[in-house]
Amino acid sequence: MCRSIKTLRPPATPDVTDEDIRAAALQYVRKVSGFRAPAAHNRAVFDQAVEDVTAATAHLLAHLRVRGSGGSGASGGSGSTARG
Repeated sequence: MCRSIKTLRPPATPDVTDEDIRAAALQYVRKVSGFRAPAAHNRAVFDQAVEDVTAATAHLLAHLRVRGSGGSGASGGSGSTARG
């Protein structure tokens, strides 16, 4: 578990931005890969992993159903959308 990744789901974090989602994705990829900054020969795959995790996280947050929230999904903040 990467302790520096915070909960992004409302109501725990009411105003989640695209930057928050990307920062969490970057922390996750760093933790899993063991690299804070990858070597040049790993840069492309590292960056793609960050983008993939960012998209998956935005999708998750946009589609979660939180009890008592009154809505069908917990929006990902400032128009977060999955890319790709």
